[in-house]
Amino acid sequence: MALTDPLGDLLTRIRNGQQARKDSVTTPASKLRARVLDVLQREGYIRGYREEEVAGHAGLRIELKYFEGQPAIKHIARVSKPGRRVYSGSKELPRVRNGLGITIVSTPKGVLSDAEAREQNAGGEVLAEVF
Repeated sequence: MALTDPLGDLLTRIRNGQQARKDSVTTPASKLRARVLDVLQREGYIRGYREEEVAGHAGLRIELKYFEGQPAIKHIARVSKPGRRVYSGSKELPRVRNGLGITIVSTPKGVLSDAEAREQNAGGEVLAEVF
């Protein structure tokens, strides 16, 4: 069965893994998922990820991060969904928790956090918000 929203599946796996206090979670591999995980790693929300074989297919193992027993990610949610795409210019990118969180944006210059997108003056599809 094909997934309608692979990125939504990735975010749900991360959310569920942290609620269950797992050290790591696995997900099927894709370029978009890897770029989103790059942003999460750069911003310090996950320890890292690596590619590995999962049931005969390429997969990603995501190392979750905790601080004093609490998950580093308090909230992770999909903004632009298959039924309703959300786009934003570089000047109108949403601020999460008044700058304490990040917005992940797919731009012509790659998948970036909102701060990186503002710095490079690039808008695009708002994929997710994290804090």
